[in-house]
Amino acid sequence: MKKLLLAFIILFTVNLTAQEINWVTLEEAVELQKKEPRKIIMDVYTKWCGPCKALDKNTFHNKDVADYINAHYYAVKFDAEGNDEIVFKGKTYNNPNYDPAKANRRNSSHQLSRAFAVRSYPTLLFFDEEANLLPPIIGYKTPQQLELYLKMFKTNKHIDMKTQKDFNAYYKAFKYEFKDNA
Repeated sequence: MKKLLLAFIILFTVNLTAQEINWVTLEEAVELQKKEPRKIIMDVYTKWCGPCKALDKNTFHNKDVADYINAHYYAVKFDAEGNDEIVFKGKTYNNPNYDPAKANRRNSSHQLSRAFAVRSYPTLLFFDEEANLLPPIIGYKTPQQLELYLKMFKTNKHIDMKTQKDFNAYYKAFKYEFKDNA
């Protein structure tokens, strides 16, 4: 009985600290922008990608990250080798060479991932309030590493950054607030 009670307490505590991001489709995010302008963050992943799984588990389930994204962005998860048909800016994208037998292994790239020039996974794509693509962020990011970019794009600091030196100054002056295990 004590073990059952302990397991219940642990499960309840984990559920209190775990936070979910409100994921929507790209089409839904663009529609939501018309009602309430916000930037979009798109997690471009594949099912076989280890760093993609780590990003989801360690970063996107972080309370600080999830709370910030839910408050300031529309969040989209996009399987770069999936079979979804997506309409973006009047054009339809799909994966005509999709092979269901390879659903959990390397598959052909979706037309939308090629259109955005995604070449590695995970890649985080950011879009402004009018769904225009901003610079991509490539690779796994910890909660604090992602915080830097989330706040940079949210506050439009990227607009003033013309050189690597400008970014380095922003990076050096940045004050981290997110906790790694929040």
